[in-house]
Amino acid sequence: MGLPWYRVHTVVLNDPGRLLSVHIMHTALVAGWAGSMALYELAVFDPSDPLQGVAGAHIVFSGLCFLAAIWHWVYWDLEIFCDERTGKPYLDLPKIFGIHLFLSGVACFGFGAFHVTGLYGPGIWVSDPYGLTGKVQPVNPAWGMEASHHIAAGTLGILAGLFHLSVRLPQRLYKGLRMGNIETVLSSSIAAVFFAAFVVAGTMWYGSATTPIELFGPTRYQWDQGYFQQEIYRRVSAGLAENQSLSEAWSKIPEKLAFYDYIGNNPAKGGLFRAGSMDNGDGIAVGWLGHPIFRDKDGRKLFVRRMPTFFETFPVVLVDGDGIVRADVPFRRAESKYNVEQVGVTVEFYGGKLNGVSYSDPATVKKYARRAQLGEIFELDRATLKSDGVFHSSPRGWFTFGHASFALLFFFGRIWHGARTLFRDVFAGIDPDLDAQVEFGAFQKLGDPTTRRQVV
Repeated sequence: MGLPWYRVHTVVLNDPGRLLSVHIMHTALVAGWAGSMALYELAVFDPSDPLQGVAGAHIVFSGLCFLAAIWHWVYWDLEIFCDERTGKPYLDLPKIFGIHLFLSGVACFGFGAFHVTGLYGPGIWVSDPYGLTGKVQPVNPAWGMEASHHIAAGTLGILAGLFHLSVRLPQRLYKGLRMGNIETVLSSSIAAVFFAAFVVAGTMWYGSATTPIELFGPTRYQWDQGYFQQEIYRRVSAGLAENQSLSEAWSKIPEKLAFYDYIGNNPAKGGLFRAGSMDNGDGIAVGWLGHPIFRDKDGRKLFVRRMPTFFETFPVVLVDGDGIVRADVPFRRAESKYNVEQVGVTVEFYGGKLNGVSYSDPATVKKYARRAQLGEIFELDRATLKSDGVFHSSPRGWFTFGHASFALLFFFGRIWHGARTLFRDVFAGIDPDLDAQVEFGAFQKLGDPTTRRQVV
């Protein structure tokens, strides 16, 4: 049967054994890809991360699924897939739905009751609001976001699965929703996938409750609102209140917290079409240089206005505590009453590698003023990965873009296949419940009252 590449899946429509086979092979490909990419990331980034076991388990599982898929492709004609009354291949789709719902409920409940609670497993990722203390640890069940949502959802899935296994649908509903058609299953499955993809794209982009900062990076809104900057200033103020010097207070700021307060970690900074990881953009962060504090010749403390998210270039403007512009770095080489040379701006670092170092050279002051636009200043290694020095989006941005894009495609797939299965008779032009045999070609049209009919 000669079929175009986009139609080849139709060969398994009425073949339950091989339909199962291609699903197992799909699982093998997904698991194998996940395991292989985990090993690749280990080799490229940090080989000391304890991911070898996880990667190996996925690759072994992929191999077993590959063998199972081949077995089911060869031995497709199993008795379990045949109707006892007719002896023909047949799938009891409502019962299969109940089985899947029950098993997924058991898996969900098991994850919440055993893995998350630490009863049989390591627990779940737990952190603080600023992503500093994240680690995997057991969590006691509680009615909230901590652990019990898996237990509750799993319980609901188990009960729903048992319901669908024990209760048969009314014939009218079964026929009305085309539940005997495998394309209905495809349409419903696509709906579930696109809904899940939209949900995770939203939770990834708009917050970090389900997507820890340590693992995916900060959100763009944390940069826009100065979330980490405010926490840093709060800690410094608390240190000064305890009679610490400015240098001591800044030296106690965790480097991780300072790194979050760097625009390069903003997932919206850098175009999505700049292919490659963040490290290929601004480079590998080697260390925090410290917090720069600028002063003019009158001793006023100056603050550099930070670059908004969607700007590639932004004027370097230094303001005082009242928001009044006191100095700038003009775009053009023109005389300016606010230029660094005339205002006599100096910079001194607190905390980090340059703790206690000060500069008064205008060229150096301008350099650090430009870098202060981007948040805390870090030493970046661009040589190792041949980084291009241009911002790239973070894993949070790539995840959101990928899942939102595929969710949109799957949404249209849901509409397409849902319409095909609901209006199959309209598209085919023949009523599926037609029980009369008509001599085609001999009369004007189907439904002509003069056409001789022979009941099948």
